[in-house]
Amino acid sequence: MKNRLTGKVVVITGSTRGIGRGIAISVAKEDARVVLSGRDENEGRSLVEEICKLGGYAIFVRTDLSKVSDCKNLINQTEAHFGRIDGLVNNAGIFPRGSLLETEEKLFDEVFSINIKGAFFSTKYAVEVMIRNNNGGSIVNIGSTHAFGGSFDLAAYSCSKGALYTLTKHIARNYAKYRIRANWITVGWVVTPGEIERIYKQGYDEEWLRIQREKYMPMGRFQTPEDIANGVIYLLSDESEQVTGADIHITGGFWPS
Repeated sequence: MKNRLTGKVVVITGSTRGIGRGIAISVAKEDARVVLSGRDENEGRSLVEEICKLGGYAIFVRTDLSKVSDCKNLINQTEAHFGRIDGLVNNAGIFPRGSLLETEEKLFDEVFSINIKGAFFSTKYAVEVMIRNNNGGSIVNIGSTHAFGGSFDLAAYSCSKGALYTLTKHIARNYAKYRIRANWITVGWVVTPGEIERIYKQGYDEEWLRIQREKYMPMGRFQTPEDIANGVIYLLSDESEQVTGADIHITGGFWPS
């Protein structure tokens, strides 16, 4: 362990799989106390055990971010267990496909309830704790290249990430006086097991992935959850205590067409 986050309590939403899981493990290795959240209790307990075997410490709070009461409970449980919150990583997100013309109200509401409403209210309750405890804190929002226009078939997702980007700037501008920072990471193309499963279900294969990598990744490879975690750790650590409102691109030069 490098211990860059010793003593810090960090809440990570959507942390039982994919990018969130990678962030959780990496943050735990830096000696933070990690609060995992998600809807799958089995995956949550499994990850707690894995982190403990690595010498870290974590708890799991089952959370459905589409419910404001669950967002509040996540933060309440964190404060009750640890007495403080030093960092919140808003990672959870869903991205069902649909163009502007294909998107119906149900899909739109599902995307926004997780991707922005969940992040908004989790941030609200975390900031309340940070102000009350007068210890400052760091909000890290996991963004996407799609926030800046987005692919044709990710209309609702792209708009939800745009809203998350604005939330980042809002917190940075208005809560610096409390030593609360908010930063954004623009994520490129991370090929997680879930992403590979989705790609295969669409009828594509490894050769298709190779072609996409050569076509879209100027630096020669897809990103990994660990790549994203490195940026998160920096933004949670005291090394970035004067960094707020930043947009850090971890994309390998990727820009969706």
